[in-house]
Amino acid sequence: MIIQNVKIYTEDKHFQEGSIYIDHGVFTAPFAQKDTDVLDGNCCYAIPGLIDLHFHGCAGYDLCDGTIDAVEKIAEYEAAAGITGICPATMTLPIDELEQILQTACKYQASHAGCVCKPSSTLKSADLIGINMEGPFISRAKKGAQDPQHIKPLDVKTAQKFIHASGNLVKFIGIAPEENPDFIDFITQMKDQVNISLAHTNADYDTAIEAFRAGANHAVHLYNAMPHFLHRSPGVIGAVFDSPHVYAELICDGVHLHPCVVRATFQMLGEDRIVFISDSIRATGMPDGRYTLGGLDVDLKDNHVTLARDGSLAGSATNLMECMRTAVTKMHIPLETAVACATKNPAKCLGVYDTRGSITEGKIADVVLLNEALEVQAVIKDGVRIR
Repeated sequence: MIIQNVKIYTEDKHFQEGSIYIDHGVFTAPFAQKDTDVLDGNCCYAIPGLIDLHFHGCAGYDLCDGTIDAVEKIAEYEAAAGITGICPATMTLPIDELEQILQTACKYQASHAGCVCKPSSTLKSADLIGINMEGPFISRAKKGAQDPQHIKPLDVKTAQKFIHASGNLVKFIGIAPEENPDFIDFITQMKDQVNISLAHTNADYDTAIEAFRAGANHAVHLYNAMPHFLHRSPGVIGAVFDSPHVYAELICDGVHLHPCVVRATFQMLGEDRIVFISDSIRATGMPDGRYTLGGLDVDLKDNHVTLARDGSLAGSATNLMECMRTAVTKMHIPLETAVACATKNPAKCLGVYDTRGSITEGKIADVVLLNEALEVQAVIKDGVRIR
């Protein structure tokens, strides 16, 4: 395939007019070949397929449904939206239920394995490249929409069970260090097996900085489900600022964060450390009404998802492509920066930047074409147009 007449997003975060060449599902150098499919890009922006490393579901399904069908429906919805790599998140649930969910994800991934020689029936599905465990090792004080009855103390053996059950698909395990006096030992033992996130935590600055110095390297939905950033008590946010190796997630759905806060965070952390996520739930792509999240009732109204019991925010109803568009059009983040935060940075977090996250020779040929309004015009997955 040749995609002509496009503005190609480059590894150095610029757009360059030209053509994209694809052979056997990977980007390749320019080639002269007869009978090749040619797609006129009509001067669209050509960006890598997006990667969402923290969301729960969409289109009426949730990873925690624990079925192959749920994962498949989620992967199909995401791919159609231009999100071609996914790392969905679990909720705080009973240990045995989490193991079953992870085993199901492992079975799904095994049946869809292979980067470029996939069965035709799987081409329209986003690649499952990881699982993000948001619970159960979190804080009751900052539980958000997590069910407190299933919160557990840190335990290395349990964490290793999760990784084993998933077939090593688990890429992130979230913790609240202040709840667990042995958090340094946990991080030390686990950091070479999985990324350690600070998630749903009430940690103060000193505790959070200890966790980051021990090897934790990720902050789950910065500002949400953590202490406020105050001038005498900077908390987790201040510790993230003082820890250059830590990536921070931002939900740019227009609900979770004020645009000014998003702009200020880019000034504070720099664009290379920020990862856009959607934190979307099963209500995404669905009409207003009542849904569930982690066994709890939630209500969707006017793009706001709230817990039925108390009105607290409970995830988003916005997919990652829409979040990226909002960041550009309503929060005034440059397009070149926003694309990196939804492609390159998450790929680096997940350790897959060698195979995806940029339009580079030898990488998986996932491309999304956007018009000037940043609306999806085409999605190419593994070198095949699926939208």
